[in-house]
Amino acid sequence: MKITRAGTQASRPGPAAYFTGWVRLDPLHRPEAPARAIALSVTFEPGARTAWHTHPLGQTLIVTQGIGRVQRAGGGIHEIRPGDVVWFAPGERHWHGAARDVAMTHIAIQEELDGVSVDWQEPVVDDD
Repeated sequence: MKITRAGTQASRPGPAAYFTGWVRLDPLHRPEAPARAIALSVTFEPGARTAWHTHPLGQTLIVTQGIGRVQRAGGGIHEIRPGDVVWFAPGERHWHGAARDVAMTHIAIQEELDGVSVDWQEPVVDDD
């Protein structure tokens, strides 16, 4: 058993190459082999969002606060709220972030495949 105490892992800003707007990443869990599931708490200020991206083994989002938006390539934008759980299939191109006027926090869970948990692509433009 391993207990990671709250406040023992440093928060960091979401890199501008992968996020639009202000985003804070708070690590929750980093696996030890052979486990490969990573968990983060991600807070998006109003209007902030990820770039388009995929995950080699999929991704689960659990909304904990606020109002967010998610979209998969070719689909419509969906509003998400606390308690909602979103699953993106392996390789499914998508983005997620906060609503225009309300912040949003979610827990993101994804697995690493050969050391890779996400494949980042281009930024989401406002027209998207």
